[in-house]
Amino acid sequence: MNETKIRLTDQDDVRDFVRQAEKCDFDIDIFYNRVVIDAKSFLGVLSLDLTRELTVKYGGRDLNFEKVLKKYATA
Repeated sequence: MNETKIRLTDQDDVRDFVRQAEKCDFDIDIFYNRVVIDAKSFLGVLSLDLTRELTVKYGGRDLNFEKVLKKYATA
């Protein structure tokens, strides 16, 4: 299981992230505190506190998705 910390700042970031996640054939989850959201759900991701750092966990490999993760990575 791969894990990356990201920060999404607005709806456009969420839309970009979710569109890339939807193209993946493996599960992708976003964690914040005790909340777990399916990263392929636009409304689910949008419901998170976007001022906070989010943890993304995923179990597969996709170069385009990993580029998006790097774009929003926090460190």
